[in-house]
Amino acid sequence: MYSRFLLALTPLLFTPLAQALDCDNASDQATMNQCAAQQHASADKELNALYQQITTRLKGNPDSKKLLVGAQRSWIAFRDAECKFSASGVEGGSVYPLIYSNCVTESTKARVETFKTYLKCQEGDLGCPVPGV
Repeated sequence: MYSRFLLALTPLLFTPLAQALDCDNASDQATMNQCAAQQHASADKELNALYQQITTRLKGNPDSKKLLVGAQRSWIAFRDAECKFSASGVEGGSVYPLIYSNCVTESTKARVETFKTYLKCQEGDLGCPVPGV
């Protein structure tokens, strides 16, 4: 009996998750936090795709690939530490996830632009660490 009751409620439990967030008109903190998290996830997805493109181009140069991996790990550690510091004034508050996510998103977008620049390198450009195609 109890399990049938739970099965009947299951669709209701997940309905809010299925609804699209209206981030342009977000008016409550929870929705703004969710929207900020989505923006971060989107920027992170783009960053990861570009990172994969770069590592593919560096396939023939294991030393450069190792340097990229180290640089990326250091960058992530810096980004996260910087954003924790940046949001520390509101730590413990309901706005913290928004402030932190916005910081991470902006930093990630800047890194995306750096990676895009690397992927535009021309063959023979000695100042660029990623070989052109």
